[in-house]
Amino acid sequence: MNGAQVIVEILREQGVDTLFGYPGGMILPLYDALYDAKDINQILTTHEQNAAHGADGYARATGKVGVCIATSGPGATNLVTGLATAFMDSIPVVAFTGQVDTDLLGRDSFQEIDIMDVTMPVTKHNYKVKDPKVLAKVVREAFRLAKHGRPGPVLVDIPKDILLNPAPFYEDDYVPRKPGQPDADFKICVAEAAEVICQAKQPVIISGGGVINAGATQDVIAFAEHYHLPIVFTLMGIGGVPAEHPNVLGFAGMHGNKAANNAVANADLVISLGSRFADRQTGNLDKYTAGTKFIHVDIDPAEIDKNIASSIGLAGNMQNILKMLSQREPSSNLDEWWKQIRGWRCEYAYDYHVSRLTVPWAMHCIAKAASGQEYAFATDVGQHQMWCALHLRVQEPRTWFTSGGLGTMGFGLPAAMGAQAAYMDAGSQRRVIHVAGDGGIKMTGNEYYTIARLNLPIISIIVNNTSLGMIRQLQKVNYRERYIACQLDYPMDYAGYARSFGIEAENVDSTEGFATALKHAMAERRPYVIVMNIHRSFVEPMIKGGARINEFVDFTD
Repeated sequence: MNGAQVIVEILREQGVDTLFGYPGGMILPLYDALYDAKDINQILTTHEQNAAHGADGYARATGKVGVCIATSGPGATNLVTGLATAFMDSIPVVAFTGQVDTDLLGRDSFQEIDIMDVTMPVTKHNYKVKDPKVLAKVVREAFRLAKHGRPGPVLVDIPKDILLNPAPFYEDDYVPRKPGQPDADFKICVAEAAEVICQAKQPVIISGGGVINAGATQDVIAFAEHYHLPIVFTLMGIGGVPAEHPNVLGFAGMHGNKAANNAVANADLVISLGSRFADRQTGNLDKYTAGTKFIHVDIDPAEIDKNIASSIGLAGNMQNILKMLSQREPSSNLDEWWKQIRGWRCEYAYDYHVSRLTVPWAMHCIAKAASGQEYAFATDVGQHQMWCALHLRVQEPRTWFTSGGLGTMGFGLPAAMGAQAAYMDAGSQRRVIHVAGDGGIKMTGNEYYTIARLNLPIISIIVNNTSLGMIRQLQKVNYRERYIACQLDYPMDYAGYARSFGIEAENVDSTEGFATALKHAMAERRPYVIVMNIHRSFVEPMIKGGARINEFVDFTD
């Protein structure tokens, strides 16, 4: 068999049933091999960036490795934003790119580019295969690397002649190492951490995306209940523990729930589970750490002490670590702490009684309508993303898809497409509700074509406030309301745009209209677009620049 056929065999071996891509001359041998692979669903996207985001969404929904393919040159470079998005959010993706023949490398051949150097900063690892004898080994390594330890994207660049020429296929001889027992020093660190937890008077758990990657939902719940600890989420951690669990306070960070932010700001111990303490989570780092102890649990040792120094670092399997920590019987009385938390919950409860259509109200309406049913949520990046994080109630892991680390506008729609394809391939009835702003939808809205062509029953909500809302908000807070390059006043018919792809769409501008449209969309198992035409407003809360995590901007000034 040739190199392309070897890749197809290994895709089967790795359990790949769906991949996303866009053809071109140098990758056509792989597409030709896929012609006979009827058991692998290849989804033709409208752009290579969307193929990468689609593979990312598929991986987030399933926990499996997402796969995307592109040709050389511009096809490969178009993958970069999607790979960087997956890299920042620790999502396992394998990307295959075609390349010019080996004897043409380095000659500025047509559509040649050194994609290795281009993608090195935004992939976990990358390969260029120049010898057909190592092709099978490299492809298998790529899949193992993508999902081993801290997940991430891996790129395999393959010259066209390697895809066409004979290549050996052999059985995988990889033997995984058995995990060793924790050494004495690690056990001492765990015992120290458990002692600190027992002594804490105002502890809080920060649940990050690593909880979802580790499949540790039940372990986190058991740990929190054992010590009676409150839980807040990072943006990537939403869904890691059900939002309705009594210990959950909600999303914390730059636009976090006030009760959650107050709990973190007043904690004497922060227990971070699978989070890297990014700047949007902490606010001013010196103020964030003042007077607080930290326990940091993460699969990646490089994250320990990277942003928060002098924490008790526990690098390893989260499930095992939480079980070890829970062997100690709790001794602290946290009644006063929980009394204070209940006070914040009551004081900062959001009032959903509104006179006109707002995004928080709409997200609350969606949360109620989706409760107890099989739905997942995908967002783009901007104001609507923060409103979704604050007001949707995500109850299950792998049902919340957003670009956290890179903040990629345009991510939402192709990621929703990838996740919805994954659910349908698995025979699931779960549907994706996608939310985007009128800025981001212009970037990747062409993927409505793929959604319509495959009849993926995504409910897509476009928040049309005729502005780049988050840019406008930052200009209000930090640039004395000198609004520039943020107004989208030239009228666009977003519903008509969706209809041009054959998708039913409607405009709404009232609470009654939105509720009716949502009910209609949920009743119809096919793609549906709702355009919310709303007034410009600002996301609240918002942390003041250079302030503590519970010092908020007053938008009434």
